[in-house]
Amino acid sequence: MIRFVLVVATVVFGLNGPLRADSALPWPLVIGHRGASGLLPEHTVEAYALAIAQGAHFIEPDLVSTRDGVLIARHENELSDTTDVADKFPDRKTTRVIDGREVTGWFAEDFTIQEIRTLRAIQRLPFRDQSKNGKFGIPTFDEVLALVKRESVARGRSIGLYPETKHPTYHQSIGLALEAPLMGALERAGLTQKSDWVFIQSFEVENLRALNEMTGLRLVQLLGFGAETPFDQEARGTGLTYEDMITNVGLSDIAAYADGIGPWKVLIVPQDRDGNPFPATDLISRAHNVGLLVHAYTFRDEARYLMKPYNNDPVAEYQRFFSLGLDGVFTDFPYTAVRALP
Repeated sequence: MIRFVLVVATVVFGLNGPLRADSALPWPLVIGHRGASGLLPEHTVEAYALAIAQGAHFIEPDLVSTRDGVLIARHENELSDTTDVADKFPDRKTTRVIDGREVTGWFAEDFTIQEIRTLRAIQRLPFRDQSKNGKFGIPTFDEVLALVKRESVARGRSIGLYPETKHPTYHQSIGLALEAPLMGALERAGLTQKSDWVFIQSFEVENLRALNEMTGLRLVQLLGFGAETPFDQEARGTGLTYEDMITNVGLSDIAAYADGIGPWKVLIVPQDRDGNPFPATDLISRAHNVGLLVHAYTFRDEARYLMKPYNNDPVAEYQRFFSLGLDGVFTDFPYTAVRALP
C-alpha cells in the first residue's frame, strides 16, 4: 500500500490544459529511471509511459541539447550507445572532450532536431531484451512534458518529472547552456512552484546554485562515490569531492541550495567486491537532520545488481532500503518497486 501524507490539490495550466499539482508527495517515491528502462529502450515516450502504467510517481528524463538548442531526452550527449546514429550518419563520428575526458562517437550537439527525429532508440545493455530496437523515436523535453500532462489527466493522478541536466558545464562551454531552455519549458507548462511535482537534479554544483536563484522548484544534488569530483568543481580547482559533500558540513552546504540528495545506493548500504554488505551508514538520518530528502540510485531487478543476502529477490533490496527511511528510489523496474512499497 502507498502511504500518503495530507495532500492539498491545486491546478496549474500548461500544455493546453490543466495538470494537477499536489503540495505533498507519496512516501517513498518510485522514480522511473529513464522510464521503465529495464523493459524498453531508455528515454523513449514508450518507456516513460510504461513506467507510469506500472505505478511510478515520477519519470526521469536526462536532458542534452541539439545543435539548434532543443532539449532532448538522452542519458548522454554521445548517442551511439542508445540510438542507430552510427548507421544513419556514419560520417558524423568525431572526438570531443567531455568533462575532461576524450570521447569518440556521435554527439547530440552536432545534430539538428530534424536530424534527431530520424533516429531510433536501441536497448543499451546487451543482456536486456533487444526486440524493440528501432521501433521508438527520440523525444524532446516538450514531448515528455506533454506525455506527463496527458497521463496525469487520463489517470486522474499527479505524475512527476525528475529531469537531470547532463554535463551542464560542457554544454555551457559550447554555447548550449541547459538551464534557460529547461526553465522556459517548465514555465510554459505552468510548473514553477515548490508544490509542483518536479525535481531538477545534477551531479554538478554551480548549475544547481544558479537554478536555486532562477526557480522555486525542488533541486537535488546527485552524489557520486568517494574521491570523485563534480566536474564543475574540478574545473574551478576547488578540490571538493563527493566524499566531502556527504560530511555533516557538506550536507549543510547542500541544504543551502537544494532540497534533497541523490546518492549512489552503495553510499547507504556499502558492499564488498563479492556482493557482501557492510553495515548501513547513517547518511539518510544525517541528511534528514538538515532537511534534505534522500532519493537513491539505481535499483534493478537483475541478479548481477543484487547483493548476496537478497537471494536474487529485488523486492528484498527495496524493503531493506525503505526500512532505513529512504525517501525514494530510482528504478529501471517501477512495477517491482511499487510491489515493495510499505
